Amino acid sequence: MKLQHRIALITGGGRGIGRAIAHAFAREGADLVLASRTVAQVETVAREIADDFGARAFPFVCDVADVTSVDRLFAAVQEEFRRGPDILVNNAGVAESAPLTRTDDELWHRHIAINLNGTFYCTRAALPQMIERGWGRVINIASIAGKTGAPYIAAYSASKHGVLGLTRSAALEVASKGVTVNAICPGYVDTEMTTRAVENITKKTRLSAEQALDSLKQLSPQNRVIEPEEVAALALLLATEDGRGITGQAINVDGGSVMF
Repeated sequence: MKLQHRIALITGGGRGIGRAIAHAFAREGADLVLASRTVAQVETVAREIADDFGARAFPFVCDVADVTSVDRLFAAVQEEFRRGPDILVNNAGVAESAPLTRTDDELWHRHIAINLNGTFYCTRAALPQMIERGWGRVINIASIAGKTGAPYIAAYSASKHGVLGLTRSAALEVASKGVTVNAICPGYVDTEMTTRAVENITKKTRLSAEQALDSLKQLSPQNRVIEPEEVAALALLLATEDGRGITGQAINVDGGSVMF
């Protein structure tokens, strides 16, 4: 198994993309730490991991926007495993929409705090031991909105652009130390986040839920939304030795919507 004896910490590990990555990593033998603000979600995924794969999975409550909470999370991992994670997946995130002129301070700061600061806090905490061991993987779940803008998502897009800048800078700092840092940039994925986007469209237009979903599908040349397992498959590649030559990259999983 490709991840045997590896410890993987996944933030936002209780649903959607985080859950799919947890399953993919467990299938390859990793021990898992699943972090979320909602304990019931990560406890459910931890039970799934134990039942389906017989793997170790530990649920922890963490608010990545709070550096003290992040510090407690990494201290708990250290106590449980006597070392920090080999693999960090920064998946926790928020996505809300509003016209720029109606984007209030709270909405703006919430996106920066969770999507960008949270990725920074966790990466900063994980890297020292990765560097010391001479092996590590940091995988940031960004978005194609980190490469291009779109109406009504200024806060989200800005935060994800920041994640890509952080990814590239960190990758160069640790490139000679056995550590890779990459970002995955999904388009619309079949998760609760997309469900909320559909609900938002239906509230603001006369479209039905089916029509709203079709409008999102049409943003992709493949005319579909991405499955969480497709993102997980790429994360697995980046986490293993097979992906050791890939670093500083922002790889799209979007059906061809954005081609850079």
